[in-house]
Amino acid sequence: MKKFAFIMFLLFTNLFAQEEAQQDRVDCVILEDENSIICKYNQDRVDFQKKVVFEWIDPDNELSRSREMTIPPQHGSIYDFRYKDGRKKGTWLFRVKDGKDVYETKFEIK
Repeated sequence: MKKFAFIMFLLFTNLFAQEEAQQDRVDCVILEDENSIICKYNQDRVDFQKKVVFEWIDPDNELSRSREMTIPPQHGSIYDFRYKDGRKKGTWLFRVKDGKDVYETKFEIK
């Protein structure tokens, strides 16, 4: 019975994670205690290596950093991080360019 419950739990969480990844491709989290901003990009898993571009756009609408990232085959996500201290206060835009698709999210540094 425990094996059955465990398998059902895995199947449920996997289905939920796939649904969530399709809806929320990019997300950023500010970890105050670690002085970090972590931004993550979720993708559908593919069997080939893929390159994406991460862009951090500051509150003055200036490109703060652009970084090309390589996603290995069969990986579902990739992330980038920066330190919070020293960043401009205000609303930042995090953008991911995946081929012709562009995904964005915003976060605020107070």
